[in-house]
Order: sequence, then C-alpha cells, then structure tokens
Amino acid sequence: MPFQDLRIAIRHLLKSPGFTATAVLMLALGIGATTSIFSIVECVLLRPLPFPHPERLIQLADIIQGADVQGNGEAGVTGPDINAYTRDTHSFESLGGYTQTGYELSGVGEPAPVNGSRLSGGVFPALGVSPLMGRFFTQQEDDQKQQVAVISYSFWQNRLHADPRALGSKILLDRKPYEVIGVMPRNFEFPLVPGHLGSSALWVPMSFTPQELSAAGASSWNFTMVGRLKPEVTASQAESDAERVAQETMRNYPASMASLHIHAVVRSLHEETVEQARQLVRTLFLAIVVVLLIACANLAGLLLVRAIRRRHEISIRLALGARAAALLRQAILESLVLSVTGGVLGLALAVIALRVGISWLPETLPRIDEIGLDWQVVAFAIVLAVLIGIVCGLAPAFAALRTSVNEALKEGGRTGTAGGAHARLRSALVVGEIAIALALLVASGLLLRSFEKMRAVDLGFRPDHVLSASYSLPEKQYATQPAVDEFNDELIRRLQQLPGVKSVGLTSFLPASGNNSNTAFVADGYVPPPGANLNLATPVAVLGDYLQAMGIPLLAGRFFTPADAANTQLVAIVNHKLAEHYWPGSNPIGKRLRIGTQEMETPWMTIVGEVADVKEDSPDTPGKEQYYQPGEQMTKSLGSLASPTDPPRPNGGYIALRTATGPEQMANALRATVRSIDPQLPLDQVQSMERTVSDSETPRRFNTALISAFAIAAVLLAALGIYSVIAFSAALRTQEMAIRIALGSQRSGILGLVFTSAAKLAIAGCAIGLLGAAAASHLLQSFLFGVSPFDPLVLTLAAVVALMLALMASLLPARRASSIDPMKALRAD
Repeated sequence: MPFQDLRIAIRHLLKSPGFTATAVLMLALGIGATTSIFSIVECVLLRPLPFPHPERLIQLADIIQGADVQGNGEAGVTGPDINAYTRDTHSFESLGGYTQTGYELSGVGEPAPVNGSRLSGGVFPALGVSPLMGRFFTQQEDDQKQQVAVISYSFWQNRLHADPRALGSKILLDRKPYEVIGVMPRNFEFPLVPGHLGSSALWVPMSFTPQELSAAGASSWNFTMVGRLKPEVTASQAESDAERVAQETMRNYPASMASLHIHAVVRSLHEETVEQARQLVRTLFLAIVVVLLIACANLAGLLLVRAIRRRHEISIRLALGARAAALLRQAILESLVLSVTGGVLGLALAVIALRVGISWLPETLPRIDEIGLDWQVVAFAIVLAVLIGIVCGLAPAFAALRTSVNEALKEGGRTGTAGGAHARLRSALVVGEIAIALALLVASGLLLRSFEKMRAVDLGFRPDHVLSASYSLPEKQYATQPAVDEFNDELIRRLQQLPGVKSVGLTSFLPASGNNSNTAFVADGYVPPPGANLNLATPVAVLGDYLQAMGIPLLAGRFFTPADAANTQLVAIVNHKLAEHYWPGSNPIGKRLRIGTQEMETPWMTIVGEVADVKEDSPDTPGKEQYYQPGEQMTKSLGSLASPTDPPRPNGGYIALRTATGPEQMANALRATVRSIDPQLPLDQVQSMERTVSDSETPRRFNTALISAFAIAAVLLAALGIYSVIAFSAALRTQEMAIRIALGSQRSGILGLVFTSAAKLAIAGCAIGLLGAAAASHLLQSFLFGVSPFDPLVLTLAAVVALMLALMASLLPARRASSIDPMKALRAD
C-alpha cells in the first residue's frame, strides 16, 4: 500500500512538470544553502575539538589588572609563569606553554619561511594525540635545549616526500640543524588558529632563552598555556589553584614591577577557539534559515494553489467514499516527494558550494580545513527535508479537505473564489515572505552602508604604490648587533638605488596587519587619575625613511634623520592620539616619555615629531596610541630592562618601498636584492599595501556579500510568492473581470484592481518587516560601523525596493487580467 501511494504521488507530480520543477529547484537551493552554512556551524561551533576528551582541555592565562588589553582581557602568560604554573599547580594531568613563531627553513629544497610553534614538554601529553610516526620530545629534552622537531603530515608529504626514513633526518631552522623525531597524523593541528594561513608546520621544544626567563621576560606576556584537567576537577577549581600560584608570583615580583597585579583565568579551550567566530556564524545561520523559511512559505503556497485547483477532484473522491485520512496521507506524501528530492539535490549543491566557497571564508574562522559534509551534516539535511515536506504539506492538505463537497460539485469547472479561508492563508504566507525578505534587505543595506563607511576611513597612511615584505634574520648568522646593523644598512642602501624606488624603510610593525602589541610607558608630566589603567601604546621601531615610504603625514616637528644614531639623544615620534591623551591642547614636541612603569629605571626619550594615527588592523577598528623610535636606539631605550643575553635589534620585521610604478612590478627586484646580500634568506608576504588593507577588510566584505546574497535570494523568492498568489487570484476571478469589462469597466481599472491587491499585501509585509528589523537590530549591532541599526535611509530604501518588486511581480498577472476577452471568457465558463 505505501509503495502504491508513492507511485500515485510521483505520477501526479509528473503530470505537472512545471510545478514540480519549480518546487524542487526552490527547495534544493534553500536546503543546499542551509546545509552549507550548517556545515560551518557544526564544524566551528558544535563539533568537539579533535582531541581525546576535549571537554577537559583548558587554556590558562593571566589578566593584568589595570591593563586595557583588547578582546577578552587575557594577556597570555610569561616565560616564568609557565614554569611556575607547571611546577606549583595540582589540578592538571598535564600543563604546558606554547608560542607561535616563524623560521627560515632550509636543507630540504629551496629556503622558505615556515610557521612553527615552540612547546614546553607538557603540551603534547595534554593534547593526548599520538604521533603517526616516531615520538614527541620530552620535558628533559626541552630543559636541555635539544634541537629536535616534530613535523606535520603535510610537511612530511610535501617537503620530505613522505619518506618513511624521515625520522632521524636533519632540517635547518634559522640555519640550525634540528633532528626530525616524529610525524603527526594527517588532521592534527595545534595551535587552533583561525584561517588557512597560520597553521604550524612543525613543533620544537620551548627551550627558553635567558632573556625570556629574566626580569624583563617576567613582564612580557608573549606565551599561552594549555592543560588537561584531572578527572573530577572543574575549571573553577583549577582556576582557584592557578590563582594561588599567580598571587605567589606577584609577591616575588621585583620592585620595578610592584605596580602590576595579575589574576589567573582558566577557560575551556573550545570556548577560546570559537569565541571570535561565534557571533558571525550564528548570524549567518540565522540569515540562511530566514531564506529557507521564505522558500518553505512559497512551497506551502504552491501546494495550496495546487490543492485548490484540485478541489473538484477531491470532492468527487470524497463523494465516492474516499477516507479523509487517505487523502491527507496522499497530499503529505506528494509534499515529501518534493522535499526529499529537493533535499538530495540540495546536498549535491552543498558539496559544490563548499568546495568552491571554502577559499572565500574569512580568516577569522577556526578549523576551516575541517569543514565538510560529515554524517551529522547529511543527517541534518535529510531530517530538514522530511520536516519541510510534512509541515509544508499539512496546511494545504487540511485546507483542501475542508472543501464543501456540495458547493464544489455545484460549482463544477467554473472560476470564482476559492473560499475566504484559502485566500487569507495564501495572503498570510505572502505577507510573511515580504516581511522576512524586508528584514534581510535592511540587514544587507546596513552592512553595505557600514562597508562604505569603513572604506572612507582615513587609514593614517597612503597604501598606494607601496610594496611590503616580511623577513627574519636567523640568529646563528646574525648573532651580534654589528652583523644585524650591516645587513639592515646594506639592504636599505641597495633598495634605494633601484630604479623607480622613491623611499625605503624597515619597521617592526606593518599597518593593517592585525598587530596587538602593547608596551607600558611613562609620560613626563602626566598625572594619572586614581584607579587609572596602565599607560599602554604600540611601540614601532623604524629604520631608514619608513614614515615617508608609508606616506604617514607629519603633523608637527620632524621625521627621524641619520643623526638619530645609537649613541645620540634618545628620540621618539608619537601619534596624534597619544599626544592628545597625555598633553592635551599643547605641542608634544620636546615632551618626554620612557618605556616601562614608574618603578622601572629606563631613560627618557625626547619627542621630536607628531604623526597621524595609523590603523593597526582593519579600518573599522578603534585607533590606538603609538610611538615610533629609531631601530638603532631600541636597546639603549630599555635601560635596566636590557640584558647582555638579549638578541640584537631589530633582527627582522617588514620592508616598505614606495615606488613610482606599480608595486607588484618591484617584487622580483626586491627578492633579488635580498638574495644579493644573503642568498638563503627568504621573504614572506611580498605584496602591495593595498592588498594588505584589502585583506584586513575581508571579514566585513564577506559578511556583507553573504548577507546581501541571502537578501537578494529572499527578495526574489518573495517576488515569486507574490506573483504566484496574484496570478492565481486573478485566474480565479476571470469571470468577475470579464463581467466588469462587459459592463463597461476600463482595462486601466482592471490593472488598478490587481495592483491594489498586490500593494495591500506588500504594504502589510513591509510594515511587519520593518518592525521585525527593529526588533532584531541587536543581532547586527556588533557588525555595524558608523551606521545606526535604525538608519532612516536604509529603512526607507529597503521598504521602497520591496514595494516596487511586489508591484513588478504583479505586473504580468495584471496585464493578463486586463487583456481578457469577455466574450471568450464568459462562453468558456
């Protein structure tokens, strides 16, 4: 019996190929898009981390009281913190610290930059993942500073050509030999950084330097800790345990750090991983669910129209004794055939969308490489298709069964009204579609306005005609300050001689690159109010004509000159935000500042210039206080914080060239110049500054493009719904229209009648949609920049667009109605 009902349902649908194709394609697009977005939600938010018992993995960090650290307030940990927490806490099965770093890789193919991580001995045991080949390094090897490395599966495949004898081989990292002792499984990734680009290709022992464990290192929160809780130990208990160690650490601070106060915080590693992406992913899923609801409303409307057209057939079957339950089952089965077919086709579309679209995802999303259609996502799509089939089929089926048999049989094949209840249900579906589409249209308009505002922001520099690249000098070959100075000076000299180069500079920080470095400082003459935070600013070391190369405007004073050497008066240039904060209304030239806190013994730097505020991240992020200093004076400006074991400075950073031609045309010349000085030194991130700025805008551009695409789909679906309802209503009123024309009504009046029906639905939908957009404004607040969620221009334009589309969708039915031949219509009836 069920198979017979299924054959009947399929046969009925094949008799209406246009209706069937429209419904299936509409559902396929809706379910496919929803499944694609759900695969991102499932991977990023719902899927457990790829480690054994991930619920017991935590991240431990310090919160510095009085430090205005961006984000969630966590500052990371210091080198001495890692040793103290590892040694003195008792709540963890294993606990260790790590930090990401970059290396110059050589000895296996062409020299190239490679991302890596330094781990203390407790990290791999905490993660609990066994290597594919070989072993991990131990805490003893870490303490003994053994040069061993564990490599990723992709590194083993691509660099070592999957050589089974790779264990025991040597690779050169910063020109130091490291022995390969292990290969990790294919899908292993740690740290779980957002995006495609930051994944570590290898892991080496932490091997703290003396500087990292010195008094200066105790005030450098440059590391992170990960641990595995013991069974039955909660995160709050572990936090209390770590807080006890933090308080003991503070009691042992030297006098120079007496004003610093820290607190330990323990958070789930999963929460730390997804925190940045959570709001974005939830908003995208909500938006696509809204589009799916419109598609479902359209399907319900089409099924309702189909049921009304078949009311004469249904009445005959009921009159001949057919059971209502059997007819209801048949109607729902037809709906299920449509929805399941659409779901299967939607899964195929989702596979294509994910393969094509993953490369377009923003770098703020973690675990991008794991996104795909696993069994949970496939099950979600199947369940979704079945639910859509049942829910969308119920209302039309019940509406058809409520048909009066006597009235339907008396009416025969004549056109006329299909009942007030049916009309109200169809109208309600269309009004709901318009309201939902308008809410998405408002969201799209607000994001577009925000993107426009962001693009108009003054970056504080001129990115046009600027080529940038990053480099890092290996410590083995550049262990002394003279060696570093010789390389930097020679690089600047040779680059300045290249044809088409206007100015050249080196820097420790590149604008629009996402820098989040803060250094405490003391401003001469500034008295902080009670309870004020630490004075924090972004320090930038520069060499050559960096400020001129980046086109950073000079507001007062002068730029650095070759006379600002290591053995001369310490000088600095501050940005406008810093100058206004600490010396409001006065000229900062001649004022002084120094690195550290009041208790630290550091020399004063005299301010010789004021420049514009430079955006450190994307243009929509708040500006920060910044100061620049000559690279040659970095070590001297540290005063008592400097140590004889410190590496020479600056031993790496970024190159900036302002060119007279297109910056991309100078890329090969830049590489050749570096190779002429050091043939093995690779450059990374060689690109124009315009590309760097564009990359920083990618998350907002992605949000705007995707929400706009959803809004366009929603509006088109809503227009389709309006068209189907108006066309069907006009067809049902053919006899009425013919009589009106026969009695002398103008065809323009018929047009107005149809347009009035469409306008009533559109106006009702727009009113509800505007209210819905206002109610949901808090969801978009965090994604907007320089725009109110109640922007009158956006709300007005969205309503006008929705109204115009509704009238355009009713144009064809209106023209058909007005062109009726009354004689033919009345004779046919």
